[in-house]
Amino acid sequence: MAEETVLPFPNLALPQECFVLQQPSLSHLHASARPALLQGIKADQMTPYYRLVVAAGVLPLDQALLETLEKENAAELERLDKVLKEAEETEGESDIADALRVKASYLTRIGEKEKAIEAQQVALEKTAGLGSRIDIVLTLVRIGFFFGDNQLITTNLAKADEFVEKGGDWDRRNRLKVYRGLHLLSIRQFKPASALLIDALSTFTATELLSYNDFVSLTVISGTLTLNRVDLKKKIISAPEVISALPELPTLADTTKNLYDCHYDKFFVALATLEQTHLLPSRLLAPHARFYVREMRILAYAQLLQSYSSLTLESLAHAFGVTVDFVDNELSRFIASARLHASIDRVNGIVETNRPALKNAQTETVIRKGDVLLNSIQRLSKVLY
Repeated sequence: MAEETVLPFPNLALPQECFVLQQPSLSHLHASARPALLQGIKADQMTPYYRLVVAAGVLPLDQALLETLEKENAAELERLDKVLKEAEETEGESDIADALRVKASYLTRIGEKEKAIEAQQVALEKTAGLGSRIDIVLTLVRIGFFFGDNQLITTNLAKADEFVEKGGDWDRRNRLKVYRGLHLLSIRQFKPASALLIDALSTFTATELLSYNDFVSLTVISGTLTLNRVDLKKKIISAPEVISALPELPTLADTTKNLYDCHYDKFFVALATLEQTHLLPSRLLAPHARFYVREMRILAYAQLLQSYSSLTLESLAHAFGVTVDFVDNELSRFIASARLHASIDRVNGIVETNRPALKNAQTETVIRKGDVLLNSIQRLSKVLY
């Protein structure tokens, strides 16, 4: 286990609230996001971050609040510098490293990006313990998440991988999976992200990064898109961790269950709701919302079509709870881009499925190898009998 409690600095809930306040389409969430953002800034004495959100027009300037935060920062930094100076004068390397980490943690907490990064790197150089070094590098990754600095994230994830391979403990290895999974989601790598998040599902401890329910939500969202039916049932639908959380996440439950149970009309409704409640309001997932919804629709169409050699457009439209024109337009686009292996006979109102070239090749290989095997058995039987 980790030697020390991992402090949730910087508070990653705040850029999420800031994101919501910057989206006019999410105005129904502004009433709760604004006080949450302001309260978080006050709680962590975040003068530098407060200046940023005021400059971005997210919050109005409260001069009295700004002056109060500045005084709190100045007083605490003065105290921390005094502790560090005393450690350098009278204590050993270990105490100096501790003082450096405490100061770096405070700069991280208040959102002073450049000074926090510099302080964390100095603390990293002075810290001897591998576990503490991993914690520092993961803190730098969180700073990257907080400010949307992809270069900072990737650089320090690579360092974390290197340190963990040298002997990171079980807890830090599992937390790193969540960090990497979150980064992969942010760059639209849903499949590898899903594998990491599912692997960490039963051992999740990275509460400094996101809440448990948010973690389960991301795991279900990514897994539903990328897993085949057998694995979806085994790793998501039947997972005890997911089952315990889904009552608080009804939209996710409806989306996954209706896709698995082939209730496509209910699935389409649930997917539309999911887009509004989990994708578009999410700082992490909003850039990928259209992609995700499109891929989920393709997945549902492919799942239905693979069960038939042909079916009418009318029955297909009825299954999805949409009009014939809608399903005709959607299928036409997906077929033209080679995302669905089918053809549409619009005159007769029929969709005919085509076996993908890969499937054809695999079938031919099985048949050919089967013929060879049968011939060998026949020759063997002649020798024996």
